[in-house]
Amino acid sequence: MKIAAIDIGTNAVKAKVFNTSPSHIEFIESNRSAMRLGTDVFIDGKLSKKSISKLIKILSEFIHQFKKKKIEHFDIVATSAFRDTKNSEETRRLVENEIEHPIRIISGLEEAKLIQLHPDFGNNDDGMYVDVGGGSTEFLLFKNNRLVIKSFQLGAVRNMLRKDKANEWNKLEQWLLTTPKKKNLVGIGGNIRSFLSSINAKTTLKNEFISAKDKLNKLTYEEKINTYGFSKDRADVIDYALSIYEFILNRTDIKKIKATKWGVSDSAAVNLYQQIYSQNIKIKNN
Repeated sequence: MKIAAIDIGTNAVKAKVFNTSPSHIEFIESNRSAMRLGTDVFIDGKLSKKSISKLIKILSEFIHQFKKKKIEHFDIVATSAFRDTKNSEETRRLVENEIEHPIRIISGLEEAKLIQLHPDFGNNDDGMYVDVGGGSTEFLLFKNNRLVIKSFQLGAVRNMLRKDKANEWNKLEQWLLTTPKKKNLVGIGGNIRSFLSSINAKTTLKNEFISAKDKLNKLTYEEKINTYGFSKDRADVIDYALSIYEFILNRTDIKKIKATKWGVSDSAAVNLYQQIYSQNIKIKNN
């Protein structure tokens, strides 16, 4: 049985399709539509009618494709920009009624906690999982055998638009100084994957990361696109995402950074998968 998940992000709307059975879930394909909700939210404070109409059109097309593939079960989640907009609830109701499907607006901490559904998590206690998105950055790690989740209002699009706040950077710095020593930073999101791909590396050391990041930063917007094939909505924000990673590396003892092909839509799909195949479990009342 095929299932799917849609992530209404700050910089793009992403859909992923998976094949499932009672014993496994396997990624099949993905689709991405460039739509920067963060511009509306971080500049004007709310989503415009034009953006809402575009979002409805994108979601409707994704759902149409799901139906063609006979996908009945899918989840739609929305993150930073959607939860921060002043007209969040009004927009959610409007869009839901148009596409005839519910939308889950998840908090930053819920977004962070979803990372634990990553297949490698639990086998990597020495890792700090970091998801740098367009509007927020989430962390997941173990500290004294206890799961720790954090979310900060710092992200590639938010920072590019100069809507990041010094106080939030200070909060992140103070928290990082209390985190346990970790060997690896596992980066989640398209920016870190695109960066490592641009230097032909699966992992990189801290000094190598900073050197390559500074080199990339010197390139113009057009050079980033022509040299590395970055999409337009990647080329203008990637430096801001990498600066967040650098900030983290400079305030921890982490020496190695790598990326993983994982995101909110993957976690949402795994969560849906678990719900579907646990329906036969019977809960007895006391």
